[in-house]
Amino acid sequence: MILFISRIFALSFLAQGLAAQQIVNGQIYTPGIAIIDAPQPNTPLGGDYLQVALDVSSDGQLQLPPYPDNPTSAIWNITLFLSSYTTGKNFTISNGTATAGNASLGEIMLQEPGSTVKHVNWVWPDCLIGDGAPTNDSSARGLYNISIRQNFRLNGSDEYTIFDLPIQVTNSIPAESNRPSCDSLNNALLPADVLAISANNFTRIAGTAIKTNIANRLRTGGLVDVQTAAYILCITTLALLHAF
Repeated sequence: MILFISRIFALSFLAQGLAAQQIVNGQIYTPGIAIIDAPQPNTPLGGDYLQVALDVSSDGQLQLPPYPDNPTSAIWNITLFLSSYTTGKNFTISNGTATAGNASLGEIMLQEPGSTVKHVNWVWPDCLIGDGAPTNDSSARGLYNISIRQNFRLNGSDEYTIFDLPIQVTNSIPAESNRPSCDSLNNALLPADVLAISANNFTRIAGTAIKTNIANRLRTGGLVDVQTAAYILCITTLALLHAF
């Protein structure tokens, strides 16, 4: 009975999270700049790794690091956790520092240099080994959130956001010698309201344009979009008219 009630309680949180998501052509827009390409919400997951694909350019609008001085828009860092209010677990996927055997990963923005999509391949820890849904309250398997936390600047405003993508750890996860211990990755799970207070009350609307430094784009020979080109042409024309 307790297990059943906890599942219903967790599903109510998932429903609230899904209501806040914006899914456009299969891409999930977070409150920050990053877009989730995979996995989809509530996907049953397993295998050797937890795999997450993050587009950190917002479909090509934002350049990759290194950024210019005082950028108009930039992602300072992204940290990831696998957390569950059902099991009480909160595992570090990446907090910016890689640990032995990549039990936790290094800085997400520095992975795959030159690629606008960062592919997270995180080895499931040992307490998630198994197959199927949990059968008792002591199981660590079941409903989880991939908690994506972004520290970024968007169009001149610095923000910190937390976005929870619900998944199900119910597919088969085989026993392997390289699986880190859950205890080595587990952190205290803060209440949802405490986490909400720590983040900015910010929601990015899908399709919002990301402004970049025009001078930097010209200096580095980057491509200039149509809107920026029109702006430059207008300024140049006014300058010529003033000269005459």
